[in-house]
Amino acid sequence: MPSSTSTVPKSSSSTAAGATSTSKSGALQWVGANESGAEFGGGKIPGTLGTDYIFPNTTAIQTLMNKGMNIFRIPFLMERLAPGTMTSALDTTYLSELKTVVSFITAAGAHAVLDPHNFGRYYGTVFTSTSDFKTFWTNVATEFKTNDKVIFDCNNEFHDEPSNALVVALNQACIEGVRAAGATTQYIFVEGTSYSGAWTWTTTSGNSAVMGNLTDPYNKIVYEMHQYLDSDASGTSSTCVSSTIGAERIAAATTWLRQNNKKGIIGEFAGGANSQCQTAVTGMLDALVAANDVWMGAIWWGAGPWWGDYIYSLEPTSGTCYSSYIDILTKYV
Repeated sequence: MPSSTSTVPKSSSSTAAGATSTSKSGALQWVGANESGAEFGGGKIPGTLGTDYIFPNTTAIQTLMNKGMNIFRIPFLMERLAPGTMTSALDTTYLSELKTVVSFITAAGAHAVLDPHNFGRYYGTVFTSTSDFKTFWTNVATEFKTNDKVIFDCNNEFHDEPSNALVVALNQACIEGVRAAGATTQYIFVEGTSYSGAWTWTTTSGNSAVMGNLTDPYNKIVYEMHQYLDSDASGTSSTCVSSTIGAERIAAATTWLRQNNKKGIIGEFAGGANSQCQTAVTGMLDALVAANDVWMGAIWWGAGPWWGDYIYSLEPTSGTCYSSYIDILTKYV
């Protein structure tokens, strides 16, 4: 749950009719990692490549793919890709760097998730224009419409929005913008408000009451939720609440997905490099597999070349969590 302005993080129900498993028994369709870097240095726009931000290391991604990971979420900043206004022509240099990473991932048969890591903000201000947001996504999707291994993630972690209705409208505009570009085979990930937390999806966020209203003529919407296992689910502590907290925090969201015949993915999750968190993460992944009729996968936060000694770094091979978690994670693919 990182900040877009910094290199450090911020603060059983029966299966619904028509829902079918997308994975073999005992596995998830997707397991992978968030590949940070292009969203770093948000306080400096546009910033300088190699100084303020960096694109993911494809050699490191290859190491994770060799271990079995098959999905990589690539955070970037809207202001760098579409500078000046949301409807501006895309910046050719930044787009080229992004395409290089995406092409590397998808050529290997894995999925690449395009993640505008903006928290529902553009140049620091909450954006409300659905038409502008639709245009942004039409412009982006046009560049990737022939690659069916690309996934479009409408926006990272909406929060403190004027209304939940606005979040729904923006997600719908994203869907319509992607499809208007002729990108009809790809999945679209949608996120709710309150940082899209799974643990609050059916309670305080209000997401469960409105997010199910989204429509896509190609029926490829996936509900992306995030879930950290520290006391406030902020992802700022290496201490997990308990050894069972992972399964507990996704239980209600699982029920919602089943009752509403929806698909979901945990787009961000992590735990510290300690035995209690390892047990809690394993429990969450076990719960996802047990419900893989609705849950399609999970994406660890995070990897990327500039994390250093970050508490959740999965960057091969010296990342804080790499040796503790890589084999745990990849056994679920």
